[in-house]
Amino acid sequence: MTAGTRPAEPTATVRRSAHRAEDDPQRTARAALTRILEPGDETAGRWLRERGPVALWHTLSDDTADPPAGATPAKIAGLRLRAVRARPTADLDAITALGGRFVCPGDDEWPGQLDDLGDARPVGLWVRGTGNLRLWALRSVAVVGARACTEYGAHLATTLGAGLADRGWTVVSGAAYGVDGAAHRGALAADGATVAVMASGVDYAYPRGHTELIDRIAEQGLVVAELPPGDHPTRSRFIQRNRVIAALTRGTVVVEAELRSGSLVTARRALALGRFTMGMPGPVTSGLSAGVHQLLRGEAAVVTDADEVIELVGSIGDLAPEQEGPTRIRDLLDPVASRVLEALPARGSTDTAHLAQEAGTPRDVTRSKLFELLSLGFVQRCGERWELVRRAETADGSRRGGP
Repeated sequence: MTAGTRPAEPTATVRRSAHRAEDDPQRTARAALTRILEPGDETAGRWLRERGPVALWHTLSDDTADPPAGATPAKIAGLRLRAVRARPTADLDAITALGGRFVCPGDDEWPGQLDDLGDARPVGLWVRGTGNLRLWALRSVAVVGARACTEYGAHLATTLGAGLADRGWTVVSGAAYGVDGAAHRGALAADGATVAVMASGVDYAYPRGHTELIDRIAEQGLVVAELPPGDHPTRSRFIQRNRVIAALTRGTVVVEAELRSGSLVTARRALALGRFTMGMPGPVTSGLSAGVHQLLRGEAAVVTDADEVIELVGSIGDLAPEQEGPTRIRDLLDPVASRVLEALPARGSTDTAHLAQEAGTPRDVTRSKLFELLSLGFVQRCGERWELVRRAETADGSRRGGP
């Protein structure tokens, strides 16, 4: 995928992941388990790995079945209460009606990097949108940060989202207020790819104020969730959602975050998974940048724009352009002329002999360079003496006017 192009649309194989439940008992069982198990439950993930989805669903649906090894009676009782309300066929029909699909491990569209989560890997992912999740995730960056961000943070997130999308990278975030929403909007404005990872069902817009934004993401990008259609967010589900964002992407950028912030959880989870972790610095007096600055003290790399992010997470050759200040006329002076100019006093005048001594250059060379500097407007002649033009550049490169 080249810069400036949107990721490929889903293939026919991907679209087949929306098959009716009766055609695929494994898919049906996984759909049911998303209604029963909490995201990120590693104990349940181990049971799933050991027993398989069909056997585990039957175990949790049958009060007479032997529970998994090591399961507490209280945990099994709670899960069996949830299993009573599991209607996987209805959920699969609901996602199909939304124009979406249920993607499982082993599907062509399944992002293999999620397997790095081990037993905390999602049971499956409910997806709205036409893009191919696996392909989009191959070149993706998470942009996260404070919900109550400053104008500075919103500007950075919007610019970063647009810059990444314009260069062919997918912007992944959580559709929350603040930095998340700004990053999504930046990507959408650049006509790029963006993925919203929800802590609720893909048809349950949260926050409610972002209903229109989430619908736009579903049209132009992808909306993804571990929870089945209609399910609601909880505090723990927001925390667990962060692990999916971290695992799905090549790296995570934190734009603004306080010292206690879910964004830092995402960043540190990314770091533990071997992903790139980055932060955009802010004012040292801002509490909303304190968490980012804490990350930057050894855990994360400093980035200031999309090019620097891509230099870290991209392939060999994706180098950020070298940052240079504006070129000044004095930058073009040869070394001898620069030494003569440096030798001139900041105030008052001096003669050629004194300048030659101060600059360490022969008198005739010094005189020649003085006439060059005169023609460029750096110095002026006062009889046999020379002085800086009052509006010329100073030795530290600042301007007093002139060239």
